[in-house]
Amino acid sequence: MNRKIRQLAFGLMGCFVLLFVALNYWQVGRESDLNADAGNTRAIRREFGRPRGDIITRDGRVVAQSVPTPDGSDFPFQRVYPTDELFANVTGYYTLAYGATQLEFTQNDVLTGDTARQRIGNLDDIVSGGDGTGSVRLTLDYDLQLRAQQLLEAGNYVGSITVVDTQTGAVLAMYSNPTFNPNVVASFDTNVAGEYLAELNDAPDNPLLANAYQDRFAPGSTFKVLTTSIALDDGVVDTNTTFPVESEWEPPQTNNPIQNYNGNSCGGTLVEVFTRSCNIPFARIAVEHLGINRFINGVTRWGVGQAIPIDLPRPAASSFGPVDDLDQNLPLLAMRGFGAESVQMVPLHTTMITAAIANGGVMFQPYVVGATLDSDGDVLEVNSGGDVWLTAISPQTAATMTDLMVSVAERGTASCCIALDNGISVAAKTGTAGLPRVDGEQRSNIWITAFAPVDQPRYAVTVTILGRDGTVSEQTGGGLAGPIAKEMLDAAFQDETT
Repeated sequence: MNRKIRQLAFGLMGCFVLLFVALNYWQVGRESDLNADAGNTRAIRREFGRPRGDIITRDGRVVAQSVPTPDGSDFPFQRVYPTDELFANVTGYYTLAYGATQLEFTQNDVLTGDTARQRIGNLDDIVSGGDGTGSVRLTLDYDLQLRAQQLLEAGNYVGSITVVDTQTGAVLAMYSNPTFNPNVVASFDTNVAGEYLAELNDAPDNPLLANAYQDRFAPGSTFKVLTTSIALDDGVVDTNTTFPVESEWEPPQTNNPIQNYNGNSCGGTLVEVFTRSCNIPFARIAVEHLGINRFINGVTRWGVGQAIPIDLPRPAASSFGPVDDLDQNLPLLAMRGFGAESVQMVPLHTTMITAAIANGGVMFQPYVVGATLDSDGDVLEVNSGGDVWLTAISPQTAATMTDLMVSVAERGTASCCIALDNGISVAAKTGTAGLPRVDGEQRSNIWITAFAPVDQPRYAVTVTILGRDGTVSEQTGGGLAGPIAKEMLDAAFQDETT
């Protein structure tokens, strides 16, 4: 009998040990992983009865806040978004049934007053009756963001507009179209919210995805900025390098020729072919001047293949395409020289590249959170920017690239429509990326990227209009996207004076 009791005791002790280990594993070892799961609503349900701080633009506009609910409501506060969809891809949403996204997720501890510093400070709030919440101040500007929305929606364009402060990396505007209204997702009526999310998930062009920084697209000739800067920095070309005037060229390993835009004849010095945005010279640079290894190393220096280091969730990475067998596919290398074939760029990354040229070749990390504050308005953390991500090219190469982009703005493919108000100087590069036909309809992605002023750069902008149908197929980056970029830069300078 005693033996059976001992066996039972050992068995119960073993079960207790296993239970102890399991509880510690899930409650301690996996605590951060479970709390970081956006689908885990237990923490949100626990916090839903608590107040939550504001998210505010740099110019003081509240874009996310908690408001008291009527008496008798299940919860004392409702999360609302006063600007509707305008900042949805940045703030995200905070809901009971569907978790939290974007800054509502990543800045949750600040907004609920749960950072270590706030917990200490909240002792005063207990005495004074304060709510202990914190707030998040964005780098984004309300007026610039609204102008970006208006410009894209006026043309019913699918795409994005991004504006970055070249001196710090601060994102001043970042609007993606289509987008969504977080107020509907945050509804206490889970049926309404669920049906809306289902519609968004089934909708074309991924409204829940911020295509400005969470997706990548064929860049067309804007990629020539990378090809040219790499070749200049590696010393394999200079501004006097001359290319033959030709309308087609057969790269090695094929008899299928590459052509310039619309089959035009094009050639001359590097300055001339960059200004006119010829295709063949950049195909030649890729194959005859750079070669596979130089080109791959060069785009890597520019951050291609790496996720953008922004303080928002799930950033995308630009792509140069497969490289394992490029030695057997030199025509593909040639096409990548002018941004075709499998090259894809994240719009915000293109803006960062343009800002880096303006900044002497140094690429700053982009960011949208300028500061976090406690319930008394005292600063918890501040981000003044200027954190270097990559140094892609030398200052000398950056200066040469600036001259080339000024030539595009003044005499080339952007000269039609990028001239800024008040004679402010600007540098630019356009791009038109042909896409596969759909139902016999030719489509194109339309791009422009620019910075200004040239001598003392302040702002960089990229406009991307995606060719979802044939309405933009005959347009070039300068003709369609150029006026939008001009409007955004003019608005940025106007904003400085108001």
